Amino acid sequence: MKTRIDMDFVLVFTLVAFSTCSGFYLPGLAPVSFCEEGKGGDDCQTLIQLFVNRLDSVESVLPYEYDVFDFCKDDNERRPSENLGQVLFGERIETSPYKFSFKKDVKCQELCTKVYTKGKPEDKNMLDFLKRGMQLNYQHHWIVDNMPVTWCYDVEDSQKYCNPGFPIGCLVTTDGRAKDACVINSEFNKKNTFYIFNHVAIKITYHNGEGEGWRGARLVAATLEPKSIKNADAEKPTCEGLPMEVPGEFDSDLKITYTYSVTFEENNDIKWASRWDYILVSMPHTNIQWFSIMNSLVIVLFLSGMVAMIMLRTLHKDIARYNQVDQEDAQEESGWKQVHGDVFRPPRKGMLLSVFLGQGTQIFIMTFITLFLACLGFLSPANRGALMTCSVVLWVLLGTPAGYVSSRLYKTFGGEKWKTNVLLTALLCPGIVFADFFLMNLILWVEGSSAAIPFGTLVAILALWFGISVPLTFVGAYFGFKKPAIEQPVRTNQIPRQIPEQSFFTKPVPGIVMGGILPFGCIFIQLFFILNSIWSHQMYYMFGFLFLVFIILLITCSEATILLCYFHLCAEDYHWWWRSFLTSGFTAVYLFVYAVHYFFSKLQIVGAASTILYFGYTSIMVLIFFLFTGE
Repeated sequence: MKTRIDMDFVLVFTLVAFSTCSGFYLPGLAPVSFCEEGKGGDDCQTLIQLFVNRLDSVESVLPYEYDVFDFCKDDNERRPSENLGQVLFGERIETSPYKFSFKKDVKCQELCTKVYTKGKPEDKNMLDFLKRGMQLNYQHHWIVDNMPVTWCYDVEDSQKYCNPGFPIGCLVTTDGRAKDACVINSEFNKKNTFYIFNHVAIKITYHNGEGEGWRGARLVAATLEPKSIKNADAEKPTCEGLPMEVPGEFDSDLKITYTYSVTFEENNDIKWASRWDYILVSMPHTNIQWFSIMNSLVIVLFLSGMVAMIMLRTLHKDIARYNQVDQEDAQEESGWKQVHGDVFRPPRKGMLLSVFLGQGTQIFIMTFITLFLACLGFLSPANRGALMTCSVVLWVLLGTPAGYVSSRLYKTFGGEKWKTNVLLTALLCPGIVFADFFLMNLILWVEGSSAAIPFGTLVAILALWFGISVPLTFVGAYFGFKKPAIEQPVRTNQIPRQIPEQSFFTKPVPGIVMGGILPFGCIFIQLFFILNSIWSHQMYYMFGFLFLVFIILLITCSEATILLCYFHLCAEDYHWWWRSFLTSGFTAVYLFVYAVHYFFSKLQIVGAASTILYFGYTSIMVLIFFLFTGE
């Protein structure tokens, strides 16, 4: 009776939850209503504030704050609070001087004028930095109502691509070659000349709330078109005329006037909940994602068939042998059965293996929960920095499983240095990651990049590590050592069995190298999109695909390891502990090789600092992936 009541309660609760989900919004992501001047109130704003974020480039790993460049600045600059993920990714959001009244069109409004005087070193330095930004194709990233302001333009096959950023300007080289955005205008043709985009035509699309049950209107799109215009009269700009040229040589005074125009457009076909769709739909490669999934599934089916065939073949032979009349022949052992007395012999360097497995468990649980939450929409691109924040918090809180797994295995291996085991589990791999991260941060700090983590944030990360993660690791290790060692199903011989001469394919190194090929084959297409989102600053939103590939990767790693372990045991080689870890863990080496290939073939990164940063951060990714796949 009680069970029946509980089930009814759960059913009613679920129905209520679903019936009210239309009124549920993630924290910080609730819609904001806008009204015309004179009609506003607490529930309806009249002023639209445009925010600016860091500027970045595909040719440099060094992002910079908006204020580092000599653009127009807000007199009453404010910075909204940023979460840990935003700080770690180098996002620096601040208010801009671009402020609009809702539904009030503006045509050619002057923002500010910057004057660069020849002979002034500070003016020359600021102009040189601006030119450097145009040469490396640095991109603005503007935000309106927590939505990126996009630059939409046509690409091949009549497709429209909406870029959530737009360039500072562009360069025509000394040999007359138009670089980057200079190809869009035939007037950009003067050699050794920069063209700065000093005018933006902004169009804001809104959904009217009349008859919808809410007051005012909601913004559903914000696009712009950058232009280069030289205004003859800075006080009365016309926003028409020749492009604004910035000569390669600073041999005369220069004046740059920044202007903007704003138009509003009503479109009730676009719902507020789907306002990001026009950006995401314009991104290509959805069909390739399905190809990636099918490719991975074929590999999984192949491996599953191999494992099933081996298991059935082994069982069939065993049953047939034991059903023979001649029991003496049935007692003869061959292949993997001959090493049953050595197969559970503790491995060499068992301490290190147990530490790696503990850390791998921590990373696996963290990744699973993060991707699951991302699939549910909690970590969407609109919720800035949430993905990294979630990952870091989960890693800190999952010290207990790491300590438990590491200590339990170490005890099973017969280890007695439990203090060393716990300290290495808590400090070894996180210490390597933090040391690499700290060195990269020093380079960013020297270069003056916005991605440099403030000292206070570094202290906060150390506090999370030593104040929460390390104690939780000790708690897990306490319970792990308190438990009895895992009881092996067979006794281990006192004298180790001699391992016969191995063929080339059953030797450790060839087997490990082959073991990583199939798991990497499952992920390499998805890996391309992930690297694009990190280094080419493209949005990544297909977490459903990623979660599916994650599950397929787990199955593939497990089956590949089982197969190769079986082959090695059949060759009477019982050193399987490290080999099983390294077989799937070698996928990380292929990841590193692919990252090197991606750097030289897909990226246009220049400069020693950017190259060091790329490979420094890639090393962190490879180490984390090695622990995850090996575990």
